[in-house]
Amino acid sequence: MRDRRRIRSWSGLVLALALVAGWVGSAGAECRIRMSTTTSTENSGLLARLLPPFEETWGCRVDVIAVGTGKALRLGANGDVDVVLVHARPAEDKFVADGYGVNRRDVMHNDFVVLGPADDPAGVRGSGSAAEALRRIARAEASFVSRGDDSGTHKKEKSLWAAVGLEPGGAWYKEAGQGMGAVLRMADELGAYTLSDRGTYLAFREKLGLRIVYEGDPALANPYGIIAVNPARYPDANYEGAMCLIGYITGPRGQRIIKQFKKGGEQLFFPDAIPNP
Repeated sequence: MRDRRRIRSWSGLVLALALVAGWVGSAGAECRIRMSTTTSTENSGLLARLLPPFEETWGCRVDVIAVGTGKALRLGANGDVDVVLVHARPAEDKFVADGYGVNRRDVMHNDFVVLGPADDPAGVRGSGSAAEALRRIARAEASFVSRGDDSGTHKKEKSLWAAVGLEPGGAWYKEAGQGMGAVLRMADELGAYTLSDRGTYLAFREKLGLRIVYEGDPALANPYGIIAVNPARYPDANYEGAMCLIGYITGPRGQRIIKQFKKGGEQLFFPDAIPNP
């Protein structure tokens, strides 16, 4: 299995490298790749580490639009970007099945965590599952800040509420409609609970009073994928540039950078395209 995954990863890289000769020659000094992605990849600081080596090597700027996964995929479906890097596998698969994207590749993973005040007024610690953790918050009507933005984090949160048959609402439940960094700051100021990807929380941890009150449920797995916008649907998309970027991110150099990216000594993301980059 590992050998097959390695072959698939390298095949994507080889494809990108095969395209690059013609792409570099035609792109010129104004070469740009438009990428929509999640606020977690931006807020964590990963992109600031990951993209500059690509831009320097290929002489092509990556214009990043950091939004929730739902909006990132809509930008791709509208042909407004060349590539998407998101974290909601069912939505990603639908994006490809509907003909908006091609050549999806696994990139990395981390997990989601439930955060809350250090004194944990809803008694979330010790919950048997992530869904039970949210049930305890709802039962106590403890303040909870939701992304409320159709992001991958919001999609995960909604799936957890559905697992316990609850539709949250009322004064205790606040939908921010903001990115992960803004939601962390809001929850911290309100002394509220929230759901966060671990990477963004670790990047912000030193500035927050919030603590992890529940973690470890397999249901909180958080895989990321990257997808080129379908050039057959959008001929003006920079498909060659998108595939070079995909080849870089899922190739040895990109995967090494992901593996080595840490905050406070802790690894934020774990590469999936190559077993041991």
